[in-house]
Amino acid sequence: MAAKKYVVLGLGSFGTALARRLCDNGCLVTGVDGDEAHVEALRDRLSEAIVANVTDREVLAGLLLDKADAVFISLGEQIERSILCALHAKELGAKQVYVKGVSEEHRRILMALGVTQVVHPEVEMARQLADQVAYPNMLEYFKVDEEYGIAEIAVPAPLVGQTLQSAELPRRYGLFVLAIKSALHTRWELPPKLDHRFGDDQILLVMGKKADIAKFAK
Repeated sequence: MAAKKYVVLGLGSFGTALARRLCDNGCLVTGVDGDEAHVEALRDRLSEAIVANVTDREVLAGLLLDKADAVFISLGEQIERSILCALHAKELGAKQVYVKGVSEEHRRILMALGVTQVVHPEVEMARQLADQVAYPNMLEYFKVDEEYGIAEIAVPAPLVGQTLQSAELPRRYGLFVLAIKSALHTRWELPPKLDHRFGDDQILLVMGKKADIAKFAK
């Protein structure tokens, strides 16, 4: 399978972290920024490193955005430049456009332009930290939609010794156990057997409403 190709426009802290992770995942990444220092810091990792104005339509046209699997725009607090860059990317045929958002108004404008998704990394990190502090048993939470999610949760003490069947999590909590593993191992038991007996060193992968997951994690 051919490696996926991505274009990251703006190599500040978020754009740099994104580009590095995409490269680590075996993707071909073109990085563009007007600051030469930002580009040089990633030159050895990127498949293509370009110093240029990311709001210049001619520059973007030369990147062949319509051939990329996705385009990421991360221009910090520069709302006007972010909007202009997104507009050009859409007009140049980019298949998917992901933009780092700054405010609700910024998000609404970008969505009206037809971008794929607006991300708010600071907001998401704050929510994750708040959930981590409030629900220490919840190790990870993955949002499915506004109501449902999937979470990794350490087995609560009252469940230790019970079986998956006797615990009746769907009836008692509205949760479905997708997989189970020991905290010391990486391999999941999927799907778990009904006679599986919970231990105090195990982790559950559960799916359900966020409110039900939070209730269970307490």
